[in-house]
Amino acid sequence: QVQLVESGGGLVQPGGSLRLSCAASGLSLDYYAIGWFRQAPGKEREGISCINNADGVTYYRDFVKGRFTVSSDNANNTVYLQMDSLKPEDTAVYYCATGAHATIPCRSFDMEYWGKGSLVTVSS
Repeated sequence: QVQLVESGGGLVQPGGSLRLSCAASGLSLDYYAIGWFRQAPGKEREGISCINNADGVTYYRDFVKGRFTVSSDNANNTVYLQMDSLKPEDTAVYYCATGAHATIPCRSFDMEYWGKGSLVTVSS
């Protein structure tokens, strides 16, 4: 059974940082593309970043480019999302996802497996 578990969310002040983790079990992420998505209150889910572990290529939406960094630790079967210079508009539930057909830029309809999410709240 494949499971993705996000962790690392919480409350942070504007300008602060958080690092989200996405730990996988039931499959090896070595050759998968893994996407990070978020859903803010009252809004649709949106993709924000993607990493293809097969070749190391990464992708970022413009609104997080330069602030967020995605990385992978294949030894621990975990993907990270380092979030710096956080803004109140980054407040959302953050999800990681993957699937056999996932590839850059990680479109949601290609994802088979989703975590349950981790809440990030950016507020003073």
